Amino acid sequence: MQFLRYPFEPRYMLLTMSVMLCALFVVLSQAWPYYAEGLELLSVIMAAFVALGVHDLLQTRHAILRNYPIIAHMRFLLEDIRPELRQYFFEGDKDGAPFPRDKRAIVYQRAKKDLDKRPFGTMYDVYQEQYEWLHHSIAPRPAAPIDAMRVNIGLGPQAYSASLLNISAMSYGALSANAIRSLNRGAKAGGFFHDTGEGGVSPYHREFGGDLVWELGSGYFGARNMAGGFDATLFAEAAADPQIKMVELKLSQGAKPGHGGVLPAAKVTAEISAIRGVPMGQDCVSPASHSEFSTPIGLLEFVARMRELSGGKPAGFKLCIGHTWEFMAICKAMLETGITPDFIVIDGKEGGTGAAPLEFMDHVGMPLRDGLSFAHNALIGVGLRDKIKIGASGKITSAFDMATILALGADWCNAARGFMFAVGCIQAQSCHTGLCPTGVTSQDPIIRQGDLVRRAI
Repeated sequence: MQFLRYPFEPRYMLLTMSVMLCALFVVLSQAWPYYAEGLELLSVIMAAFVALGVHDLLQTRHAILRNYPIIAHMRFLLEDIRPELRQYFFEGDKDGAPFPRDKRAIVYQRAKKDLDKRPFGTMYDVYQEQYEWLHHSIAPRPAAPIDAMRVNIGLGPQAYSASLLNISAMSYGALSANAIRSLNRGAKAGGFFHDTGEGGVSPYHREFGGDLVWELGSGYFGARNMAGGFDATLFAEAAADPQIKMVELKLSQGAKPGHGGVLPAAKVTAEISAIRGVPMGQDCVSPASHSEFSTPIGLLEFVARMRELSGGKPAGFKLCIGHTWEFMAICKAMLETGITPDFIVIDGKEGGTGAAPLEFMDHVGMPLRDGLSFAHNALIGVGLRDKIKIGASGKITSAFDMATILALGADWCNAARGFMFAVGCIQAQSCHTGLCPTGVTSQDPIIRQGDLVRRAI
């Protein structure tokens, strides 16, 4: 029945009009022989538009064309405009936000295995104060095999060997089913892990068998009792899945530190309602704090409980650093109790797809580099750095970003929006509305039909 809506959807109107005009010109050419030649030419032109629209609907390379047949070609025309004209009428390669054009372009090109090189030197002013660079050696070492560049997390038979780059936390609900499928398929093919986000493990996370890190937030989705609290039995049953390699407790995230998770009501479908155990028709809001503990010692005891309930799988927590003394209090609790997490993920306040008030998004939390450097040095200071691995996430899209973060103390990197670009995101910044034009973050069945493009990854 959804297909009955297609001709009346505004984004399909150009195709619908082309079909109608083509038919009209054919009929008129038969009715008015005197004008037949001109009308036949017009009908051929309209037929070409119809053919283009049908091709757009059937192709699986560009989601934007599937959802906006014919008219979306204008976007590609503008994207391909000569650089010397674009710099006067559109954003520059280096000054777009939150991700500049060149950062998006490099991900698109590498995801499609297109040419990713650049000519004629850097576009940066290398003498400006904010310019960053890496020191190179005149005696570089041979590149290490990819398999050797992994990080061992945890102890015992359930220890996990992680890649240096992994998929950061993005929930099903925040992302569409096909986006989740594609991300997990990529994780399987690339040998890296896929963090589920706090929305729980959906059927789409399981389809391709990629390694999962189950993130448990304050809503305890996937291990939630009727009162909204933590259910140890449900957690143990779910965590026993061999596809889940690590379990992660979310204290806060960069998109909205101190705020709690928000899935707007527009994106809470019946399926998501069932997976998360929340009602439809209202925002799915995770509390800002956890109900199972309220002190640093309680936090560590809960992490240890997660490790035990999961059968010894690596357990840790994620946070965006706020008050530095709070992190130091956690370090002190580690020394007092002897309980240490297997890992800590530092999330930068750079944010992600999460819906949040502007005040939180712009002004709350510590940026990744500052938070990572502080956490790394704090753990060294208390003598625990060698026992705890550190992951880091925050606008990581390139090898330079990774090298910078690893140099500041991280053991591995997570990326969220970079992987979203790889599966078709065009930075329309409508993630929270359910109206994502490429379907990456939409639950609308019509918009999501364009999301089939992600099957090719």
